[in-house]
Amino acid sequence: MNYIIGAFKPACHIAITFSDGKTRKQAPLKKENGQTVMVPLFQSQENVTGKISIEPISGKKVEHNGIKVELLGQIEMYFDRNNFYDFTSLVRELDVPGEIYERKTYPFEFSTVEMPYETYNGVNVRLRYILKVTISRGYAGSIVEYQDFVVRNYSPPPSINNSIKMEVGIEDCLHIEFEYNKSKYHLKDVIIGKIYFLLVRIKIKNMDLEIRRRESTGSGANTHVETETLAKFELMDGAPVRGESIPIRLFLSPYELTPTYRNINNKYSVKYYLNLVLVDEEDRRYFKQQEITLFRLEETS
Repeated sequence: MNYIIGAFKPACHIAITFSDGKTRKQAPLKKENGQTVMVPLFQSQENVTGKISIEPISGKKVEHNGIKVELLGQIEMYFDRNNFYDFTSLVRELDVPGEIYERKTYPFEFSTVEMPYETYNGVNVRLRYILKVTISRGYAGSIVEYQDFVVRNYSPPPSINNSIKMEVGIEDCLHIEFEYNKSKYHLKDVIIGKIYFLLVRIKIKNMDLEIRRRESTGSGANTHVETETLAKFELMDGAPVRGESIPIRLFLSPYELTPTYRNINNKYSVKYYLNLVLVDEEDRRYFKQQEITLFRLEETS
C-alpha cells in the first residue's frame, strides 16, 4: 500500500521568497479557508523581485519540460467560481527542459509592475495578486506553487472636497436639515456634522447613523448587489424638539473599510453610504441615504 501513497507525494519542494520579505510591510489576507495570513504589501509601479528554490525529495530527480514564474492579477466572481479573469499577466522563464538532482535557486524580477487595482475580498467577488511557479512535466502532471501578496494604492487628498448639506422631511410632520463636513474621507478620517430639527410633529424615539457598503458585481440581468451595514452609531435616544441640533462625530478607523471602487475592470464596484435612520414611537422607520467617497491616504510613518 505504501507505494500507492508515495505516488501522490510531490516530487519536490518549492519555496518562493521576496528579496525584501523581512523588511517589507505586511498586510492581512483572508484565505479561502477563512484563515487570515500576513503577506507582503506592494503598490503599483513597484518592482517584485525574489528567488525560487526547488528541492527534490531525497533520492529523487525531477525531470521537467521547463520552469516558469508568472505574476498574475485575477478577478474571481463567486457565482462564476473557478473562472478567473486575468487583468495582469507577466511571465519569466526560469529554466529550459532538463533534470534537477539537488536544490536549485532561481532569481526572478518583475520591474515597475502595473498593478492598478487593489486586493479586495468581497461578498461576491475577490481580486487577488499571486506569484505562480509551474514546473512543466508531461505525463506526470505539472507541479504548481502559489504565493499571494497584497496591493494597496494611495491617493492624494482631493483638491475639492465640498460639504454635504441636505434638507429632508415628511410634509407637515417632520423637517430636518443635516450637514456633513466633507463628501470625501480617507480611511482613518472622522465624519463631523450636525442634524438640525426644523419641524417635529411626530414622536421620534431614536436616531442612528449607519455606514453601509454596497458591492455590485456583474452587469445587465446578471447584476448582483449586496449591501452590508458596517457600523451603527446612535445619535440620539429620546424625542427631539424644534430648533434642537444634534452633533455627529464618527471615527472611521475602527471599521474595516476599503476605498470606493468604481467599475473595476468592468466587473464590480464598491460604494459607501451614510444612512440616517429615524424611528418613531410606532416603530416606523425613516431613512435618508447619502453616498460618500472613501480614499486611501498614504500613512506617514
